[in-house]
Amino acid sequence: MAEDLNVRIRHQVLDVDLTLPLDACAPITGVFGPSGAGKTTLLRCIAGLAHPGAGSRVALGGEVWQGERRAVPVRRRGIGYLFQDHALFPHLSVAANVAYGIPKMPRSLREERVRTALQNARAGHLLDRDTTSLSGGEAQRVALARALASAPKLLLLDEPFSALDAPTRDQLRGELREILLATGTPALLVTHDRSEAWALADRVLSLADGGVQQIGSVEEVFNRPSTTSAARAVGVENIIRGEITRRSGENIEVRAGELVLVTRNPEGLEVGQSAAVCVRAENISLTAEAPASAKAPNRFTAQVAEIRERGALHQIRLQTDPVITAYALGSGSRSAMRPGARVSVEVPIEHCHTIRTVHTERVDRLER
Repeated sequence: MAEDLNVRIRHQVLDVDLTLPLDACAPITGVFGPSGAGKTTLLRCIAGLAHPGAGSRVALGGEVWQGERRAVPVRRRGIGYLFQDHALFPHLSVAANVAYGIPKMPRSLREERVRTALQNARAGHLLDRDTTSLSGGEAQRVALARALASAPKLLLLDEPFSALDAPTRDQLRGELREILLATGTPALLVTHDRSEAWALADRVLSLADGGVQQIGSVEEVFNRPSTTSAARAVGVENIIRGEITRRSGENIEVRAGELVLVTRNPEGLEVGQSAAVCVRAENISLTAEAPASAKAPNRFTAQVAEIRERGALHQIRLQTDPVITAYALGSGSRSAMRPGARVSVEVPIEHCHTIRTVHTERVDRLER
């Protein structure tokens, strides 16, 4: 039976209360949010590297690590920690680095534990290497082996691949999940990279402004945020506030400024209620303006206001009321969708997520 991690922390920017199941069969909980949200602070408080304020509590199952008049030292919590930079000791060999956190035991058993940990981290071939000769990917494998060597009850991963080049990062991401499943090690993975969360996590905890916004499956948190704050925390580009003006079967119409969007109605909303329509920029289709056709829901023409390069994609802001942001492939978008050009816009109903809002909320038709 999986144990729960129970956390109540009041520390600096953090004010959180949460319970997370630690399941060896679904081992990775992604801790997702923008820079400054408190992600690293959360991990440091769980590990005991930071000391939260009065009333805070950290417990794994029935074992209390932090509570009133109790603070279990870091080394006795049974936690592995993998930092953004591998934090290996340069004066120690690979074997000595991996052995560093292992409790005292007979030499032969200690050496066997080191070999096993390196093999689990796909780094067995590095056993006899000097630490200073390792590449970035090799060093991070050794750091992972060190974190696994003590057979931790919980592994904390603080953006462990952020300093690596893209090919190495992609390779290690794929292997990490296999390693944690094979060793039965539950983990908290801090990231602000949505593709990393999708690739690795079984569930996601979204964090913003020092508070937990939502906990759920990866698909639920990213595609069906529970509130506008949760939507902002996971980087939804278009959060369009409006009022429900029509209801037809399973669909509703939401009017926001000059836009009327048709969306599903999972919450049973009624005409006259306030709502926010959340749409990711990647789910909005843009094409060069075509001849007028039969009117279709969420299809209209608009003028391009601004284009910004985002790697292989171009971020396109449309001169609509409220402003809408979409993505288009970089190839050809400069000529076909230059500022001032008119384009055909389609916002698929299936990609619109509607959230109930209240009249007392700040009236921002577009949060971001």
